[in-house]
Amino acid sequence: MSKKQLSERDICTKFITPALQQAGWDITSQVREEFLLTKGRIIVRGRLHTRAQHKRADYVLFYKPNIPIAVIEVKDNNHIIGAGMQQGLNYAELLQVPFVFSSNGDGFLFHNKIAADGLIERELNLHQFPSAEMLWQEWLAHKGLNTSGQQYALITQDYYSDGSNKVPRYYQLLAINRTIEAIAQGKQRILLVMATGTGKTFTAFQIIWRLWKAKAKKRILFLADRNILVDQTMTNDFKPFGAAMTKIQKRQANKSYEIYLSLYQAVTGTEEERNIYKQFSPDFFDLIVVDECHRGSAAEDSAWRQIPEYFSAATQIGLTATPKETKEVSNIDYFGEPIYTYSLRQGIEDGFLAPYKVVRIDIDKDLSGWRPDKGMVDKYGHEIEDRIYNQRDFDRTLVLEKRTQLVARKITEFLKQTNRFDKTIVFCENIDHAERMRQALVNENADLVTQNAKYVMRITGDSEEGKNELDNFIFPESKYPVIATTSKLMSTGVDAQTCKLIVLDQRIQSMTEFKQIIGRGTRINEDYGKYYFTIIDFKKATELFADSDFDGDPVQIYTPKAGELPVPPEIPDSAMPENDFKYPQLATDFASTGINEGEEGESIRRYVVANIEVSVVAERVQYFDVHGKLITESLKDYTRKMLVHSFASLDDFLRCWNSAAKKQAIIEELANEGIFFDALAEEIGRDCDPFDLICHIAWDKPPLTRRERAEQVRKRNYFTRYGEQARRVLEALLDKYADEGVTQIEETQILAVSPFTQFGTPIEIIRAFGDQDHYQQAVHELEQALYSI
Repeated sequence: MSKKQLSERDICTKFITPALQQAGWDITSQVREEFLLTKGRIIVRGRLHTRAQHKRADYVLFYKPNIPIAVIEVKDNNHIIGAGMQQGLNYAELLQVPFVFSSNGDGFLFHNKIAADGLIERELNLHQFPSAEMLWQEWLAHKGLNTSGQQYALITQDYYSDGSNKVPRYYQLLAINRTIEAIAQGKQRILLVMATGTGKTFTAFQIIWRLWKAKAKKRILFLADRNILVDQTMTNDFKPFGAAMTKIQKRQANKSYEIYLSLYQAVTGTEEERNIYKQFSPDFFDLIVVDECHRGSAAEDSAWRQIPEYFSAATQIGLTATPKETKEVSNIDYFGEPIYTYSLRQGIEDGFLAPYKVVRIDIDKDLSGWRPDKGMVDKYGHEIEDRIYNQRDFDRTLVLEKRTQLVARKITEFLKQTNRFDKTIVFCENIDHAERMRQALVNENADLVTQNAKYVMRITGDSEEGKNELDNFIFPESKYPVIATTSKLMSTGVDAQTCKLIVLDQRIQSMTEFKQIIGRGTRINEDYGKYYFTIIDFKKATELFADSDFDGDPVQIYTPKAGELPVPPEIPDSAMPENDFKYPQLATDFASTGINEGEEGESIRRYVVANIEVSVVAERVQYFDVHGKLITESLKDYTRKMLVHSFASLDDFLRCWNSAAKKQAIIEELANEGIFFDALAEEIGRDCDPFDLICHIAWDKPPLTRRERAEQVRKRNYFTRYGEQARRVLEALLDKYADEGVTQIEETQILAVSPFTQFGTPIEIIRAFGDQDHYQQAVHELEQALYSI
């Protein structure tokens, strides 16, 4: 067979892999074929979703399993040798490796970003492929790293593997390697910024494991601010440390372990004797890792800050999804600039994080304010201060009970229209508000609460019953609780993989807190159908999307009109008003007493008013496409625009469609651009083939159903030129097309199911056409007959 007739994979097998083996590469440990880099952004249309095209490198070469060093992109021999270079450079940029190779099987085009002689690209014969050691030594020299001693042992130390051949994601590898190299070069303060849900704790474990195994760091302290975070870490990611690991508790310091995990509250205190960390000598720990470091260690007077300052000789790593930068507080001031950042936007773009829709609901009293009548008292007999109360006051200094009931009703309406057992977190202003919201949601969902009282629960810091149910809320296998009302407790560190609805009835002006709350929903869990989530915003918190510091756009923003359901429609409105929202300082989370602590620390009474009517003013919508660009047209208009962009004319589309070996390839390519054929068929109201949907939407051709197309073929006596058995098979294929579509009949596996089994085995059926090629030709001609009508 001519090389020109070989597929891309054939070129890899027959030419590229042998060239690597000849150059001394270990195929089992240093060469990974079809290496998945990204999963492809999840695209959401209405209640449907699909994924954009993933990024998969033909080859990624590793010096050691934890050190990627080069990318090879391969094309078939009908392409020139450098045809894959630009694609390979894209992959190399993700992996941040300097060496890229492109090949068509004749040789290699070698791109060397760090070439000492300045010649970045050159052609190589197949037998000239460089060895792993050659590339590695050149890269080490470029980085200024030693090739022997403790530094070299550290940077080449393997990460932990459970034997499953699972490799950390590309950005986790980068974060791990960047950190290890920085420590090897003597850097003492390191900041890693990784969006919630991207595996910060797993990344921290791999960093610690390599440092520990290489004996570069012998005693390590891992600090977190929530007990559940410490317990989850020990049980899950840190489990391989086994007996070398302990949790500091009961204010006892056992110095016989190597890996220590602790709440920062457990090792600090106002009294000197409560400062357990001082039971350790200042040089006891070699490494301190501070998880969620935005929450405390950034402030000079914070409790966390005492610990790293006491162990100042230790290498210290801060982990956060949201680096805090204000006039008063700075992570960078202590840790320095982030050594690596993996943002929420990048995580969504890569398909590792769930995108989200936003439903904005404006309540009349929030917008216009409310003023009591002179001398008016609240339900407890307290005279209400005479002033205008607005959104800033509600549920903090003033409670409108009917407002709480309205919010609970809108949440319930949404769940009734989607799924009443979707895990939901309702963020409230304070503990008192969380309890009142729990009561209102119980009344709105009385039927389900009667079946199980844990359907709605308040999970706040003061509620032992609620905190005891936090694990059940988090675990996908646990049905209850379904709805959790909270204030601050669940805003960070809670790994709620199946949370599909986040409700913001809390005034949020801190970008750090906003990103942390959004992070509760960004995890994907395909086993439980969690691919995206929805935010319902009652307090204009999502105005922070307009802030330049926000790095992850929603796929949709929807504001229903009064009386409309809070579920986004399939066809969006045309625009969204401009934002002129200002960002005052974040308020404090208040206690659940009748007397409320104000922003300046003074005591303020919280008034409770029972009979003031409130109503929804508006609810608005925006869609974002696969590239994060705003869509302001209908789904049909958007589809038409995408099709016209892909095909110059109807004739151009017909040529492409009819020449395609498999129609499924075109359908998948268009789906990756965000075209949802099922949703379009539902909108048009006919059981149409993608072919008809495309022709109808882009070029106004009358659409035929699949069954109408099948009947047209039958009327033409199309099958008379075939023998009896072949004719029966083609008629059955035509029926399958009418029922299930063209992609089903293109696969030979269909011959192994009913009704084809009554015609014989797949091999016997194919023989009725002569051979495999003639069978495929018959199917292709059947498709031409279908689409020539």
